[in-house]
Amino acid sequence: MTLDRSKAPDFKIPENITLTHPTKHTLKNGINLYFIHTPHIDAVKLEVITEANKHLLPPGKALVPFFTLHMLLEGTKSMSSAEIDTFFDHYASEVNVISAFEQSGMSLLTTKKHFSEVLPVFRSLFTEAVFPEKELAKRKSQKELTISIQREETGARANQLYRKALFGQNHPYGFVGEEEDVKNVFRQDLVDFYQTSLMVNPEIYITGNLSDSQIDAISKNFEDLSVLEMNGTLPGYDIYPERRLAEHREKAVQSSLRLGQHLIPKTHPDYHALTVFNTILGGYFGSRLIKNIREDKGHTYGIYSSIGSLRLSDYWIVMADVQKGNADLVIDEVYLEIEKLQQHQVGPDELETLRNYMIGHFLSSFSSAFDLISRFKNVNQAGLSYDFYEDQLAFIRQFTSDDVQRIAQTYFRKDGILEVIVG
Repeated sequence: MTLDRSKAPDFKIPENITLTHPTKHTLKNGINLYFIHTPHIDAVKLEVITEANKHLLPPGKALVPFFTLHMLLEGTKSMSSAEIDTFFDHYASEVNVISAFEQSGMSLLTTKKHFSEVLPVFRSLFTEAVFPEKELAKRKSQKELTISIQREETGARANQLYRKALFGQNHPYGFVGEEEDVKNVFRQDLVDFYQTSLMVNPEIYITGNLSDSQIDAISKNFEDLSVLEMNGTLPGYDIYPERRLAEHREKAVQSSLRLGQHLIPKTHPDYHALTVFNTILGGYFGSRLIKNIREDKGHTYGIYSSIGSLRLSDYWIVMADVQKGNADLVIDEVYLEIEKLQQHQVGPDELETLRNYMIGHFLSSFSSAFDLISRFKNVNQAGLSYDFYEDQLAFIRQFTSDDVQRIAQTYFRKDGILEVIVG
């Protein structure tokens, strides 16, 4: 039979998705290790993830975890910074810092061939780092410069103020580092944090074509680490009392906008419907906001909405950089598009386009083994399972215009949305 390449294959929406479950090992010190075997891929990725727990830091020391993590590659008891760089380059390996609101750690990307040589050196970063003063001084200088630059960039500054408005400036998620915070970091702070607070509730996630003996080697390398179990409760957040937080920039040529609010958690029955609403409003290039504000009115090159996920709170945000003077016009158009979704049903053609996009995007997020372990990590750390994704696919297959309208009416009130303008 001759294949007719002039015709695209029929589009079929899968009825379900089969996901590979990782095997779980618990090390002697209580660390949970999750492993997905990839027999046809010899690349290996190993992540050691710990809880950030920044709210437990002493006053004025909020940047200590940042500097501790970024100094781990600056030298150990047996290797200098240059020797570490040369070593990992020689074995075609890459080590990266993981530093986020809720997570800290390090990741290793290497090959099966070189894994046995690389693993001990990677492990030494968690026990043998020495934090040389000279390198710390360089890191501090670089951080001060970054803070200064971000303060001047309207987009970066808008992101900072949005977090501040959403959580409060005294909350770890709303904290904005200043030069004084950098100056307040000293080598002994890093040593103390490294020895007593870095390994909080650690977990290990691995993907690769590794044998049982190699998994055992990982276990032996990490099972003697001193770990700290901590169930500290995050402090509550204080939402900015005014709906708008603005920072005027006389010389700015554009204004950076951030609109948003707190949302329901992933465990809520409406969460999947919420992701559908977000996508049609501003979550992809065919969204209502793109068509109106970018294509029809030309106020911005790009405007997008997204859902962020944190253990304390999921949140929703609209982001855009617009010509100075058009900020209020664009904000009004955002509210107008929300009102349209509240008052009018989405047509069948737009609904089908949205469904096809979301199906494709959903499936692409599982396109590699590295994607799969990342998706597992997201639900595992939220106390969920793969059922979350199976339910999500089922919902995308059958959602209706009623679902979109109900979410718009239930969760998106104009008086509950925070506005941030810088420019």
